[in-house]
Amino acid sequence: MLKAIYAQKSKRAARERVKLVVAELMEMKLQEAARKIEAGIEKTLSYCEFPREHWTRNRTNNVIERLNREVRRRTRVVGAFPDGNSALILVCARLCHVAGTRWDNKKYMNMSHLEAVQENTSWII
Repeated sequence: MLKAIYAQKSKRAARERVKLVVAELMEMKLQEAARKIEAGIEKTLSYCEFPREHWTRNRTNNVIERLNREVRRRTRVVGAFPDGNSALILVCARLCHVAGTRWDNKKYMNMSHLEAVQENTSWII
């Protein structure tokens, strides 16, 4: 049900879908869930304020999840660390490596879309 809300093509369509989902939850006697969705939907639809090309990048946290998997993979190899500082050193070294190699070479978002929006408005994103 919730995926249907975020699959909409506009913020207005997502709000209309919320009304349908809330009505469906009320019919299923899930009033508390319906209230929570109504109360928090505007916060979760904030990504719609950005250009459509950025929506999937803004509403997901795939980059953070991938980074966490990389750190977990490296720390699992070691098993038990002698102290907290050695674990911190390993994690920081891995983050520096990832930041220095992958993030410099790959563009995560095409910022020209935001520059076009910024030129048409008086506020800065």
